[in-house]
Amino acid sequence: MKKPDFSQLKAIYINCTLKKSPEKSHTEGLMSRSKDIMLKEGVAVDELRFIDHDVAIGIYPDMTEHGWEKDEWPELKERILAADILVIGTPIWLGEKSSEAQKLIERLYSLSGQTNDKGQYLYYGKVGGCVITGNEDGAKHCSMSILYALQHIGYSIPPQADCGWLGEIGPGPSYLDEESNASENSFTNRNTTFMTYNMLHLAKMLKEANGYSAYGNSTKEWNNGERWNFENPEYR
Repeated sequence: MKKPDFSQLKAIYINCTLKKSPEKSHTEGLMSRSKDIMLKEGVAVDELRFIDHDVAIGIYPDMTEHGWEKDEWPELKERILAADILVIGTPIWLGEKSSEAQKLIERLYSLSGQTNDKGQYLYYGKVGGCVITGNEDGAKHCSMSILYALQHIGYSIPPQADCGWLGEIGPGPSYLDEESNASENSFTNRNTTFMTYNMLHLAKMLKEANGYSAYGNSTKEWNNGERWNFENPEYR
């Protein structure tokens, strides 16, 4: 089997932990396993801890235009848009993704009305996935919510696009704690590896194809009256 060349790809990992740097993040620990694979495959990798940045709450591209004194989102979104792959990492709290993850999704959504040069929504041709950690149930629920949101705004989701690690429910060892033995968990390691390579394969295919064809999905063409094969039953 010929080894694929992923060296033209860029990925960004956004850790939505509630801990500011340099406090240890168990979510970052698991994200690093995926990130290391990408680095070994020659992928350009960017990463950030969302809570370290002064990102305003809201659903507009720049919240300083809506009453906020400061908003780092306009700068951060350029790093996100430069990447072919976006990986969102979050801990689980009360069965849900973190408030930082929700804020990130809302700010991604703020750009969802913008389009690329084909007239498609801005995130078309980009690939998404997620990493979940915690000491309580909710990994699949959090993944479902994150991956749905990403595909809704235009990201493409490959097979097995999530991975996670859950410790014993309640207070106890977390992912990076030596006593958890999490780094040796075969199920998590397999899913992390499959997720990473599936994102790489899909991102490579999309990049080489220059994204999706604009036939049937261009907002610009729709607004100009093009309907392709859509027929409104009212006009039959």
